Amino acid sequence: MADLSHWLLICGKVLLAMIITLPLAINREKNTQIMGLRTFPLVAAGTCAYVLIGIDFIGSESPDANARIMQGILSGIGFVGGGAIIKDKDHVRGTACAASVWATGAIGIAVAYGNYPIAITLVVACFGILHFMSPLKDAFDSDQKDTANKSDSSE
Repeated sequence: MADLSHWLLICGKVLLAMIITLPLAINREKNTQIMGLRTFPLVAAGTCAYVLIGIDFIGSESPDANARIMQGILSGIGFVGGGAIIKDKDHVRGTACAASVWATGAIGIAVAYGNYPIAITLVVACFGILHFMSPLKDAFDSDQKDTANKSDSSE
């Protein structure tokens, strides 16, 4: 019975990591279509699973080994996020998507360690920034374009 309860706990954590990242996934899918509904839950599930495997393999009493696992995971996610960054002529896109997928890795790690307050706080903070700061960013971008157009036409 202990094996079944352990298996259910692991499955529950992986599923929870996937589910709580859905608001971020939906936001990114709707607004960027670079990464979204598949990427975010997969990153959260993968990071959670890797940490859980590490805990089963080395135990939770070895903070150095656990830190190395996290370091490797987050470096790998940084590589994945780097694929979302696209540079056009004078514009760089995808940095918020890259940063949010990186934060999603931290969400998966927090769930694996049972640190649900950190996981939920990250989801809420990331969603708030992505959802509510986008209109402000768009306003700044349009102001910069208007300023550039005025200076181009005055020359």
